[in-house]
Amino acid sequence: MTSATVVERPAASTGRGDASRLPSLTGLRWVAALLVFGFHAGTMRIIAEPGHQAVVGGIFTLGLSGVQFFFILSGFVLVWSARPGDSRRRFWRRRLAKIYPNHLVLWALAMLAMLWFADPINPVAALENLFLVQAWDPRPGYFYSVNNVSWSLSCELFFYLCLPLALPAVRRARPWMLWAAVIAVPLLIVALWPGQTLVPEQGRWWFAQVFPLVRSLEFWLGVAAAELMLRGRWRGPRLPLASLIFVATWTAAALWIRAELWAALLSVAYVLVIAAAADADVHGRRSPLRSRPMVWLGEVSFAFYLVHVFVIMTILRLTGDWGTGLPGWWGPLAVIGLLLLTLALAALLHRYVEQPMMRRLAPTRKAPGGAQRPSAPGGPSAGVLP
Repeated sequence: MTSATVVERPAASTGRGDASRLPSLTGLRWVAALLVFGFHAGTMRIIAEPGHQAVVGGIFTLGLSGVQFFFILSGFVLVWSARPGDSRRRFWRRRLAKIYPNHLVLWALAMLAMLWFADPINPVAALENLFLVQAWDPRPGYFYSVNNVSWSLSCELFFYLCLPLALPAVRRARPWMLWAAVIAVPLLIVALWPGQTLVPEQGRWWFAQVFPLVRSLEFWLGVAAAELMLRGRWRGPRLPLASLIFVATWTAAALWIRAELWAALLSVAYVLVIAAAADADVHGRRSPLRSRPMVWLGEVSFAFYLVHVFVIMTILRLTGDWGTGLPGWWGPLAVIGLLLLTLALAALLHRYVEQPMMRRLAPTRKAPGGAQRPSAPGGPSAGVLP
């Protein structure tokens, strides 16, 4: 079980909770990003051969839940890294500096691609996407518009707006209230299946999978878990056992468990892994997630997530394989090639857009002695998806 040691609340004077102190959570971001890539590799018809397609689809059946992983991780990290005395305005400015430059670049590239392929452009949907409000629009073709993965940034923006307003109450909450939140979230996720029948049929996918109020349940699960750990009240398995629970839950859900229960079960597995990884870093225990390659992959994972669907779709359309896939072993080889190409482009986006814009736009943080230092441009304290 994880230690009950009280973790000193993150503060500028200690650096506790800074990106450098939880490198395992940075590594976890790559795991989540890879799950989402695998899901799209299996559903976007890169592979034409049915046998090969079945293997990829079987492995990554639950890959879409990587977004759920990101939302839980975001709530955990933002509470962990919250600093006493930090104003709401500075918090919101840091969040926008983190997510918006990358989003703007991909929005522009996606719009150019639509013009190149002579796709019809809905100006209202394009503007909603540009300003990251598209997740609030249940109309088909709106919430998945332009660079369609940016719907999750629309949800994250809502979370960012809410957290500074709710954090004082979270800090005052009794431990039993936080535990009640941890227990209630998976149950509420299960309740969404019968609950969505109250929504018109054409809006049920949006309600259960996109609607920011609904998806915020996962974010608040991470918030409650982080606050419990900061107080030394978290009880959970250490990283090896938590990882085993995650793999077992993933396998059981993919093979035997009804789809209605997937999200609830995986939310439990994900929060256990996140808390165990943070605990391993706090107490200096061994964690393969904080190896240098994993940390680097985690640092570029946000850019990777934003780029991957655009790259897959554009390449397949340029080669004429969109909707049909590549025959034989060319399909699996194309998946590997698209993975590497996406990773290379994500590294460029991270290096030449994300990092410099964070340094330029994010407000400085006070260092010991009242000096100013720039906000950390990466690491788990970025609190974004992925």
